[in-house]
Amino acid sequence: MAEIVRNGFVEGHHYGSVVALDVAGEVDWSVGMVTEPVLPRSCNKPVQALAMVRAGLSLEPPLLALACASHSGEDFHVEGVRRILAGAGLSEDDLQTPLDYPLDDETREQVLRAGGAKSRIQMNCSGKHAAMLATCVHNGWSLGDYLDPAHPLQVVIAETFAEATGEPVVAVAVDGCGAPLLATSLIGLARAFRGLAVATSGPSAQIADAIRQYPAHVSGSTRDERALLTAIPGTIGKAGAESCYVVALPDGRAFALKTDDGAPRARPVLMAEALRRSGVLELSGVDADAVRRTGVVELLGGAVTVGQISACY
Repeated sequence: MAEIVRNGFVEGHHYGSVVALDVAGEVDWSVGMVTEPVLPRSCNKPVQALAMVRAGLSLEPPLLALACASHSGEDFHVEGVRRILAGAGLSEDDLQTPLDYPLDDETREQVLRAGGAKSRIQMNCSGKHAAMLATCVHNGWSLGDYLDPAHPLQVVIAETFAEATGEPVVAVAVDGCGAPLLATSLIGLARAFRGLAVATSGPSAQIADAIRQYPAHVSGSTRDERALLTAIPGTIGKAGAESCYVVALPDGRAFALKTDDGAPRARPVLMAEALRRSGVLELSGVDADAVRRTGVVELLGGAVTVGQISACY
């Protein structure tokens, strides 16, 4: 899928799979194994949030975007999570996320310089967890076991996930944040995001509109995902661990990918190429140069650029 090119010498490769759906939701083209189940990691979050909204969760758009987020831990992220919790009469102590520092390098360094410690709310999945807890409060469900796959919340999420992907859930694992992690194929993942992107009303449209309006809440101020969503009007997307990535356009096109080695550096390179290959950079209103920049990952030698990661599929 990608070559690691240093001073013109190919020193390594990234292998993986990618699928592109056309405006009708059919497979336009694919590379690799796109029908086999994968663990999409945090790419699942907007679909999990869809289930929560269907179950009665009511949040204003920036907070709903945080429910879909792998946030950087910036101040506005942390304060937003506190607002979700406070709205449900809860506090940080109710979160069951692992203790962690902010995901963003600069923000993490600020915390360390100030003598700060790891906390549950700084963990990048705290928005999702806060929304899960708020959904439980709304429905009168128990809080202490909200991460149990048999909990009513997780049952509703699994049902919605299967419906949105068009595939049965063939495997349930535990994500890095401790929440149930549902498997689907790359085609199923792309199909689920396409459903969000083309919706014009209801919970699906609420999720998509929140992501469109607040892309920095879904990721972070300096993240490549935010830059990509800003460059392609009306687009939604989500990156996940192990180099998963899914993007959907309002015209119905959708793209999902994963590298076998899980290297995050290859993820934006491969998505930028998928979008170019399908002609997205030529669409009216798209900032093609900005999209291309998200796919540039330079290799350094002596603090000088000597190569890059290049898509080759």
